[in-house]
Amino acid sequence: MSAHAYHVRLHWDGSTAAGVRGYSRDHTAVAPPATTPIGLSADPAFRGDPGRLNPEQLVVMAASSCQMLSFLGAAARAGVDVLAYDDEAASRLDPTARPTRLAAIRLRVTVKVAPGTDETTVQELAVQAHRECYVANSLSVPVEVTTTVATS
Repeated sequence: MSAHAYHVRLHWDGSTAAGVRGYSRDHTAVAPPATTPIGLSADPAFRGDPGRLNPEQLVVMAASSCQMLSFLGAAARAGVDVLAYDDEAASRLDPTARPTRLAAIRLRVTVKVAPGTDETTVQELAVQAHRECYVANSLSVPVEVTTTVATS
């Protein structure tokens, strides 16, 4: 596999002259070749805009998305017909950790598969996908995946 490069352009403007309580946490980022900027902010606990995504949410979202994409690829290669994939991903900031960091990221996945699909195979594919997920492999916090299999 060849190396893949990822680039992001981030922009903030304003003034910090009023001190830590006075500046806007709102900023934008774009990741070419995508052209749609994303409005970002800090967590509302840190004076951010709750209507914008924050970096901590993006980390959890990236882990969830990577797991899904790895799973769908593994399922397609194995000939397993996946009909739907849902995840309730969560983490929390652990202020007691030094340095402060996110605690474990927990992915609660529900996979809907075609009738007659072997549940054990689906569970094995979920484990394989977790081993292959680039984002989970890049994080220092654990990513824990629980997969529930449903049929229509």
